[in-house]
Amino acid sequence: MVKKILVVGGVAGGASAAARCRRLSEEDEIIMFEKGPHVSFSNCSLPYYLSGTVARVEDLLLMTPEKFRGQYNIDARVRHEVISIDRENRQVEVRDLENGETYRESYDKLILSPGARPVVPPIPGMEKANVFTVRNVVDIEKLKQAIDRIGPTRVTIVGGGFIGIEVAENLVEAGQSVSLVEAAPQILAQFDDEMVQILHKELLDQGVDLVVGDRVEAFDTDTVVLSSGRRISSEVVVLSIGVQPESELAGKAGLALSEAGFIKVDHNYRTADPDIYAVGDAIEVYFPLSGKYGSLALAGPAQRQARAVADHIHGIPVHYGGYIGSSVVKVFGYNAASTGLNERQLREMGASFEHVMIVPKDKVGLMPDSEELHFKILFEKPTGRILGAQAIGRGNVDKRIDVIATAISAKASVDQLKHLELCYAPPFGSAKDVVNMAGYVASNILHGTFQQVRVNDIRKLHDAGAFILDVREQEEWDAGHLLRAHHVPLSELRQRLDEIPTDQPVYVHCRSGQRSYSAVCALQHRGYDQVFNVSGGYLGICFYEYFRDKTLDRPPIVSAYDFQ
Repeated sequence: MVKKILVVGGVAGGASAAARCRRLSEEDEIIMFEKGPHVSFSNCSLPYYLSGTVARVEDLLLMTPEKFRGQYNIDARVRHEVISIDRENRQVEVRDLENGETYRESYDKLILSPGARPVVPPIPGMEKANVFTVRNVVDIEKLKQAIDRIGPTRVTIVGGGFIGIEVAENLVEAGQSVSLVEAAPQILAQFDDEMVQILHKELLDQGVDLVVGDRVEAFDTDTVVLSSGRRISSEVVVLSIGVQPESELAGKAGLALSEAGFIKVDHNYRTADPDIYAVGDAIEVYFPLSGKYGSLALAGPAQRQARAVADHIHGIPVHYGGYIGSSVVKVFGYNAASTGLNERQLREMGASFEHVMIVPKDKVGLMPDSEELHFKILFEKPTGRILGAQAIGRGNVDKRIDVIATAISAKASVDQLKHLELCYAPPFGSAKDVVNMAGYVASNILHGTFQQVRVNDIRKLHDAGAFILDVREQEEWDAGHLLRAHHVPLSELRQRLDEIPTDQPVYVHCRSGQRSYSAVCALQHRGYDQVFNVSGGYLGICFYEYFRDKTLDRPPIVSAYDFQ
């Protein structure tokens, strides 16, 4: 049976749904409406136009209405806004933004992919500032033209999410001085505290004036005023605080919305009306790890939702497994990826969980481009079920998180990570891959083989005079150490046991946590029952302490930092 399918929104979700519908039927009539001037552009690539990584603004455009017509026989109408839905008569009212005229179009099936718009709060003095947002090609071109025209001494970015970080990086690469203001205590909320400090340091090292735990209170002429009283001289401001769903059209049509305004859909992405579907940033999705509903503004899920909708319209069964939320971002020289839940979310749930943080090399250490990879995995107690993971390093982090995302989808436990057969050759990894190693350590923690403390706890322990044992070699100690630590190299440990107390806890660290684990095992076999491995080692301690030491002007607890 020939169907007439209307699609509202012509970017990732809408364009993909329309194209998939055509692949499933040559007879259907498909019309796609986009109120902006462009369809199917690479919105994830928008910030890279600022640095010239994407050379021309036209390169951001993946398709044109003419290509949709020629390649897919899809009628893509740009500058056409759907302003209302008549569910009873299965029609939409459309306004042609070029001439202001309105008309009605009937449908058999309607797909909503309106996306989300940047949050722009009513900050006092907004009219005095050059404020921009980044949502589409028009936005990024306006921002680039303004920077070229004004030649600002500083650009201030408000918000430390994906877009804010990527805009900051590309502006710095373009030679701009940049301040980044984040109201929360950290950027990139998907990462845990000890992990995100690596990225804080990288932003600082790259010259970004990073301000966390402070919010924009007002604007003045060429000035950003913070709640702390600080004033940042800045001629250009980019707001990247977050997004809110473009769900007004759905709400006016009587379709169910969540409390936060996202369109409610079932497991087939149907709204409250069985002939109307919704996909993308504007919908509410289910997160099985937490058992909660929420939003997920990522291109990958939007593409999969679009395919599922087209399949369901054409009678193909849809599998809805919910979402775990996998993402990756580049922060100058570092790559950072995460999947599943983080500690904040698990604590809010009241979950029983444990973590492992390791810092192995991402490939065989003899390889000239091998790098440390900070890897953290979170798992349920007592089952060992994997709940989330984070990886940050200068090398290939995404493939490790992709493995964990697959394991989470398969409801795997940390014990199973030990047995995964992963590709190995020295230029690509190690015989015991980071993922395998995390499985070994997590399994040991799960089964009570040893105890650990995290780098977050070291300053408190250090200041309290706890016995902290450094088992690195002499030259490593000489290059930098905890000021109140006791030094016994692992190679001398068994000969110097008399220096290690048996009547108090002993906290053992090396550089990354591997040699200290061997020391912990040796001490336990010698009768020590209060021995703890420092998860992340001296390297993790240095990264965790550095940003706060520098920005809070507090005395360091190390004689020298180690980041090599």
